[in-house]
Amino acid sequence: MSDVEVKPHDAAPADTPSEPKATGDAHPSQTSVTPTAQVNQVNQEATTATSAANPPPNETTPIAQLWSLAQAAGHPEIWGVTLADPENHIPTRIILQKYLNANDGDLARAKDQLSKTLEWRAKIKPLDLVKKVFSKPKFEALGYVTTYVEEGSSEPEGKEVFTWNIYGGVKSIDETFGKLEEFIEWRVALMEIALQELALSSATKPITADYDPYKIFQVHDYKSISFLRQSPQVKSASSETIKVFAQNYPELLKEKFFVNVPAIMGFVYTFMKMFVAPKTIKKFHPMANGMNLAREFGESKVSNLGERLPANYGGKGAELAEQGKGPLLE
Repeated sequence: MSDVEVKPHDAAPADTPSEPKATGDAHPSQTSVTPTAQVNQVNQEATTATSAANPPPNETTPIAQLWSLAQAAGHPEIWGVTLADPENHIPTRIILQKYLNANDGDLARAKDQLSKTLEWRAKIKPLDLVKKVFSKPKFEALGYVTTYVEEGSSEPEGKEVFTWNIYGGVKSIDETFGKLEEFIEWRVALMEIALQELALSSATKPITADYDPYKIFQVHDYKSISFLRQSPQVKSASSETIKVFAQNYPELLKEKFFVNVPAIMGFVYTFMKMFVAPKTIKKFHPMANGMNLAREFGESKVSNLGERLPANYGGKGAELAEQGKGPLLE
C-alpha cells in the first residue's frame, strides 16, 4: 500500500489587499499571522504527522534494510537468484527472509551474515564452479542431486530435492581430501546444483519465520568408512565444509540423514555442535542402517517419495548413478 501524501495548498501572493501588513515596531508575539501562513502551518504539521505514522517501507523494514545492504555490496547474486527489489521480487524476498530466520530475527546478525555471504560469493564464484570440471578419479560417485516432483502440483511442497554424499565411495583419502580447497569447491558445486533444482529464481510464494518450503534434504552415507576416523585430512575437510555451509547457505536444510553410521564416527557430530546452531542440530538424524531411510518421508507432499529412493536406501527407484546428477567430472 502506498503512503498518502498530504500536500500544502499553493501559497497566495505575499501582498494582497485583504491581508494588511503589520506596521510599526510591534513585538514578534503581537505580529499578525496571515490566513495563508496559518493554512501552510497546518498542512506542514499534517504532512509531518502523516510521515511519522507511515514511514517509508524502504527505509525501515528489516527486509528493506537487508536489500539496501545487498545493493551496496556490489555483488548481485545469491543462490542463482539475481537480487532485485524485494517489494516486487519474491525470490529476493525469500532469500533475505532466510537470513533473518537463520538469526532468529536479529537484524544486526542477519546483516553481518548476508554481508559475509555476498563477499564470499564474489570471491569464490559458486556459479562458475557448477561449470568447472573436477577430477573423476578423486570425486566419481561421491555426490549426487536427485529431485522428486508431485505430478500436477504447482506448490513448492510438491517438489523434494536431495543431495547425497557417498563417502564410502572414496578411493583415496589423500586424493579426495588432500587438497582442501579443491574438495570445498566440489562440495559447493554439488550444493549449487541442488539449488538450481530448487529453482528459487522462479518461486512465487513468500516465506515467513514459520513457513518455508524451500529447503533440501541431505543424505550422508558413511558405509565402509570407519577407517576415516584417524584421518586429519577428513577432519579438516569436515570442519571447513560445516563452517562454509553454516555461513553461506542458511535455512536451506530440511532434514539431514547420516546413514550407515559406525559408532566411531562421533567426531563428525563434535564438529557440527561447534559450528552449527542448536535448532539445526535437531534436524540431524543418524541411522545405523541405510535401508531404513525410505521410511522417513511419509509426511512429504510428494506421493510415495520413499519408494522413489534407490533400493539400497529402502526404496524401489533406480540407483543414484542413474537418477542423480552431480558436478562435471573428467
